[in-house]
Amino acid sequence: MTLHTSVLMAEVLEYLTVLQNCHYIDCTFGGGGHTEAILQRNSPRGSMLALELDPAAIARGTDKLAVYKNRLTIHQANFRQLRSVVDELQFGPVSGILYDFGLSMDLLKQSGRGFSFQVDEPLDMRFNIAEDFTAADLVNTWSATQLADILYYFGEEQYARGITRGIIKARETEMIATTKQLVDIIARAVPAPYRHRKTHFATKSFQAIRMAVNDEIGAIEESLAAALDIIAPGGRVVVITFHSIEDRIVKRIFREAASTKRFTLPIKKPVGPTEEEIEQNPASRSAKLRVIEKIPIAGEK
Repeated sequence: MTLHTSVLMAEVLEYLTVLQNCHYIDCTFGGGGHTEAILQRNSPRGSMLALELDPAAIARGTDKLAVYKNRLTIHQANFRQLRSVVDELQFGPVSGILYDFGLSMDLLKQSGRGFSFQVDEPLDMRFNIAEDFTAADLVNTWSATQLADILYYFGEEQYARGITRGIIKARETEMIATTKQLVDIIARAVPAPYRHRKTHFATKSFQAIRMAVNDEIGAIEESLAAALDIIAPGGRVVVITFHSIEDRIVKRIFREAASTKRFTLPIKKPVGPTEEEIEQNPASRSAKLRVIEKIPIAGEK
C-alpha cells in the first residue's frame, strides 16, 4: 500500500505547463502521484520517463500505473544519472522535468532501512542498496570533525558538537547499529527542553546523516546541470524542496542560469502549499516550488 501523498499537485501541473502529446521526466518517482497526474494531462501520445532507485517503489508503481505502460518508462537510477539515462533511452524532446526532494512516506515506513527515528531498524539509510556505505559506517568511522560538520551544515543542528561527542563516546563501547541506539545517544546529548519541542529532537541529525550517506547535495547539483542542458527550448524544470539547504542550492543554480539570458524565472519567489493542503497533509508545510524556463532561440527546435 502506498502511504505517500504527492505535494503541490496543482502547482506542479500549472508551472510545468503540461501539454498534450509532450514528453516529461519525473526524476523522483516515489509513490508515482506526480507521474500519474502528468500522464493524465499529456495524453494521448505524450510519454513519461520516471527515475527511481528503490526496487519496491518501482514494483508498486509499475502495478499502480499499468494502464499507462505504453507511455511510461520507470528506470531504476539515481536522478544524478539523468544525462546517461536520457542518452541511453534516447528520450525526448523533453518539455518538462520535475524533482520532488521530499522523502517518500513509503521509504520512511516500509523500507526497513532506518530512515525513520520512530521505529527501531538497522542504521542503513541508503537509497541505493547496491551501494556499500551505510549510516552505520558513517557514525562508527567518521572523525569528530566530519560528524560535527555534517550535522551542522546538512542538518543545521545547533547541538552538533554535543551530539558528536555523544556518538564518539558511545561507539567506544559498542558499535552503533540501530536507529534506536542513535536516537538514545541524541536524546542524552541535547538539553531537556530541546527533547520536548514540536519537532522531534532527532529530525535534523537523521536528515544530515541521510544526506551525507547518499551524497544528496552532489546529486542535486549534478542532476540540475544536466536537466538545464536536456530541457527543450520553451520547456521548464520544476523543483520541490523541503528544507533550506536544498532550496538555497536550487535558488543559486537557477539564478546563475538565468543570468546567462538563456533561461528565465517565471516566478521570482518560491510557491508553497495552500492552507487547505497543509491541513490535509501537514508534511507539505515546508515544501517550496521553484521553476525555470529555457528561452527559445530563433530557429532552434
